[in-house]
Amino acid sequence: MQQVHFDSCIIGAGVIGLAIARQLARAGRSTIILEQAGCIGSGISSRNSEVIHGGLYYAPNSLKAQLCVHGKHQLYQYCEQHRVPHRRIGKLIVARSSAQGEALQSIADNALENGVSDLEHIPAARLKAMEPEVAGCMALLSPSTGIIDGHALMQSLCMELEQHGGLLSLHTRFQHARFSGDHFDVTVSSVGEPYHFRCTHLINAAGLQAQSVAARIEAGQTPLIPPLHYCKGSYFALHGPAPFSRLIYPLPEPNTTGLGIHATLDLAGQVRFGPDTDYVTQVDYQVEPSRKARFIAAIKHYYPGLMEARLVPAYAGIRPKLQGPSAAPCDFRIDVNPSGVINLFGIESPGLTAALAIAERVGESLAGA
Repeated sequence: MQQVHFDSCIIGAGVIGLAIARQLARAGRSTIILEQAGCIGSGISSRNSEVIHGGLYYAPNSLKAQLCVHGKHQLYQYCEQHRVPHRRIGKLIVARSSAQGEALQSIADNALENGVSDLEHIPAARLKAMEPEVAGCMALLSPSTGIIDGHALMQSLCMELEQHGGLLSLHTRFQHARFSGDHFDVTVSSVGEPYHFRCTHLINAAGLQAQSVAARIEAGQTPLIPPLHYCKGSYFALHGPAPFSRLIYPLPEPNTTGLGIHATLDLAGQVRFGPDTDYVTQVDYQVEPSRKARFIAAIKHYYPGLMEARLVPAYAGIRPKLQGPSAAPCDFRIDVNPSGVINLFGIESPGLTAALAIAERVGESLAGA
């Protein structure tokens, strides 16, 4: 019996996989997306800050910079067209002393190289008027930074995928694929039962499992699989009314592992602080109450009026970093194999912001194959 054949198979139904699947289905490709969990976006995509990033910090000409800035504009347009809840709320990067003014200027210069020209320097008096609870001597305002309902975005992408004939296969674990000249023979376990099909192109958007998935794809040449480092980020929520109307960020951590413990708001107006950075050896989403003291110390640098009793553990996420502790930051990896495999490695922040741009890049790679 002839096996079912798809033009494209995407592994992983997080926001990146869904954006790619939607892009390919809209281009007229028969598309299936595999997800081992029982719902979409239950991994990295549901455990982040839900921030639409401005594209300020990333190295000029890097994939992170290019895809974040381009993806930001695409994402705002998509949200408006498809009524995905979002707010262009803006963020302030706060300097605690005049000595940090040079660091703020460096961020502004870097952002300009990335094509972000809307930053505004905010002096102390105006900062106090804008955000009375924030302590700082100056700040940078990024008006194009925003917040989004990430789950609503993924639902919208999935709906579009299915409207264009694409298939979502939940409870389906990718096991193996082998290139056979002009197609891949794919083996999966779906709801505990083995299943086989063929596809022309195979896109690995498996997030924390991307390296493991890549090792199980035989594509005629050995893939260059980068090391994977789990970087855990915990969040604490602030009970009660929000003291800010914008996102509040300290200056980034010197080793660029993260952006520091910052304050974000969700669309319901609740404030969350985080994430911190903690390299771990296994996936663990527990938030340790013992981390609260570190959060309090970090938060009080820019929010000295914090009432400590209002700060409670919220949730944690794991970032699939390609660099280890104290190592230089790594860019996104979008590795295209001539056989028709595309492996996506290290898609951490700003992955949500860049999702539509990443999908567009993958679509262009396949169109040129």
